[in-house]
Amino acid sequence: MEKIIPKQLERSEPPLVRVVLFGPESTGKTTLSRQLSEHYRAPWVAEFARDFLQRKWDAQKEVCSEADLIDIAIGQVESENQAAEQADPLLICDTDVLETLAYSYWYFGSKADERLEESAQQAEYDLYLLTYIDTPWTPDDLRDQPDARPELFAHFKNCLERFDRNFVILKGDPYTRFTRATELIDKLIHAAQNKR
Repeated sequence: MEKIIPKQLERSEPPLVRVVLFGPESTGKTTLSRQLSEHYRAPWVAEFARDFLQRKWDAQKEVCSEADLIDIAIGQVESENQAAEQADPLLICDTDVLETLAYSYWYFGSKADERLEESAQQAEYDLYLLTYIDTPWTPDDLRDQPDARPELFAHFKNCLERFDRNFVILKGDPYTRFTRATELIDKLIHAAQNKR
């Protein structure tokens, strides 16, 4: 069967340890991913959707539409591919295409764009750090699910399981999360270096 995935959604594959921060809104993904990037002096891939959707809100006072999702996914993949060129041995990603797909399922139903699903399926990461909902809710222009946090967390966990991803749930205060994350990443880097 011929691939339906557009070239812009094809991720480059240099030999790297790739770690994704994954989970519902307002669970500390960006804060922790920045800390990990600084700690390891590793390139950091920002969440493309945040800037994209903030610009849309600022200009039009409109939220994400289903039609936006492919543009968001392409922007995320392009950002990751650019950062991967500078990474060795580690790349820290503040979300990925699977996160975009998880939001697609949540807001627009179980039938998502096939290009999104194929892109999420073909991308391989060494570890997903699934951030738990034990962080304070911080409202902003884009966040809209303060009363559905347990359900949204279960939904994100289910997406990781459905796509057979290697993941660990991070709970606790920022220090506890950071310490656990670095323990896991150190092991991945060590294992990758031993394979070289």
